[in-house]
Amino acid sequence: MKLDLLLSAGTILTLDTDRPTAERVGVLGGRIVGFDEEIEGLEAARTVDFGSGTITPGLIDAHCHAIWWGLNLAQADYSHIRKLEDFFDVLSEQVSRIPAQPDPSRWLLGHSFNQYSSGSEYPRLEEIDRITGNVPLYIRHASGHAAIVNSAALRMIGALEPGFSDPTGGVVCRDASGRPTGLLEEAAQALAQAHILPFPLSELVDALEEATERFAAQGITSFGEAGIGAGWISHSPVEFAAYQQAVSEGRLHARAQLMPVLDALQPLSAHQSDFFGAEESIGLSLGIGSGFGNASLRLGHVKVFLDGALVSKTAAVSDVMCSHGSGHGYLLGEPAEYRRRTLAAYRAGWPLALHAIGDIAIDLALDLIAEAQEKYGLLSVPNRIEHFGLSRPEQVERAGALGISVVPQMGFIRDLGDQLIASVDPERESWLYRGRSVIDAGAGLIGSSDLPVIGNNIRMAMDAAVQRTTSSGRVLNSAERIDRSEALRMHTVWPAHAMGLSDDRGTLERGKLADFTVFSGNPLTSSTMQELEILATFVGGKETYAK
Repeated sequence: MKLDLLLSAGTILTLDTDRPTAERVGVLGGRIVGFDEEIEGLEAARTVDFGSGTITPGLIDAHCHAIWWGLNLAQADYSHIRKLEDFFDVLSEQVSRIPAQPDPSRWLLGHSFNQYSSGSEYPRLEEIDRITGNVPLYIRHASGHAAIVNSAALRMIGALEPGFSDPTGGVVCRDASGRPTGLLEEAAQALAQAHILPFPLSELVDALEEATERFAAQGITSFGEAGIGAGWISHSPVEFAAYQQAVSEGRLHARAQLMPVLDALQPLSAHQSDFFGAEESIGLSLGIGSGFGNASLRLGHVKVFLDGALVSKTAAVSDVMCSHGSGHGYLLGEPAEYRRRTLAAYRAGWPLALHAIGDIAIDLALDLIAEAQEKYGLLSVPNRIEHFGLSRPEQVERAGALGISVVPQMGFIRDLGDQLIASVDPERESWLYRGRSVIDAGAGLIGSSDLPVIGNNIRMAMDAAVQRTTSSGRVLNSAERIDRSEALRMHTVWPAHAMGLSDDRGTLERGKLADFTVFSGNPLTSSTMQELEILATFVGGKETYAK
């Protein structure tokens, strides 16, 4: 037998308890065939020695937004804004590129504005209008849960008309006199997006290629796309087709698991014995369900948005928070309607991934999962709560008792930690983006970036989980620190289990996919993981990145 690939390194961390380390690994047909003595004497079509480097299972980002980020790369970037004068400079430069005879259907698009970076202020609508005139504007907030628009856009969505009412689950923000400020929250974004979307498939495929090339440079071999097909998170009702095309054209450089949003599911009817005797449920056409697909592309959980975000002041919290002013944020729908639709999806075989950041939303998420599991039993993969941003101690214990996978973003601690601390009362600071207590309670702790809210540098996120240090040097609840091995497992073993992928990935074992991340040193013994470089990334034994 001749191997396709033989890799060697100073250390191979398999994360397999039966064989935790090795020095050589052989690949044939995209899968691992053995280690060290098991491949002794075998020749290989290609041999690569990474010297003192370390090979680990391919890194997994369990919750990100690849299409959104890929599209951002072609739009105006407002992430670096530190004062409002800079905002207006970028906007003016953007307007200066408008052709003399602009396409009336085109909007000015931008992304990643964060008011905390500019003195907690949003730009005044009057100044925006002075610069943009009658060309409609849409700048997505860094959180994705709000957007800045101009009067031309407000006029198009009818928000300037008498009698206009906010949509369910969203707000067109207004000043004390009732005039719109130019800020759209949550579902209100969809009013403007209705004039922008859908993007053509060709642009979505381009976005996926641009995004996943960069994923590979971060050592990422698999990821979860957290919301496709409907709602403000979506860019086309046929996003799955964009992924299929990217795979068929060899332009998807990491394996993808896609979460359709709840609103993308349609009523299903079948035999009276189906769906636990309910006869009707909701799902995708033909009854296609979670797990459908292959190693490159498959369907995962159904994504359900219960509330907003802390940095956009829309997370549903039980106590007034500093950043919320006099408010508590809000749920994006009625609990009874959430219950009806999530139970319908679950009994059709869709595991739940419930976006819940504020503790009120987490209460609802826990109640929905508990009822679903009690009525219809456990599915083959655990239910998830995405973010779990501000969780009370008893909620952590309940998540563990229910066997839930908790999916926080540890990179938030460094990049957004100071903003998160400022958004809550001091006595609730310890509730933010937990780590240690989630593991100790028996819940799954699953690593993710939420790209493009922040970047997807997994090494930085693992450091943040271990150190819990914000960008200003402040430590966010040292009691929630985890160790280096746990931080690595957050992006390998544990997400593979949470996503139903453990048979193929998460650890390096014979028969599993040859998905590898190659570090310049050992992430378990280096002074920080951030100091390590990604030397190479392999998906199915093929290099997707080489430094």
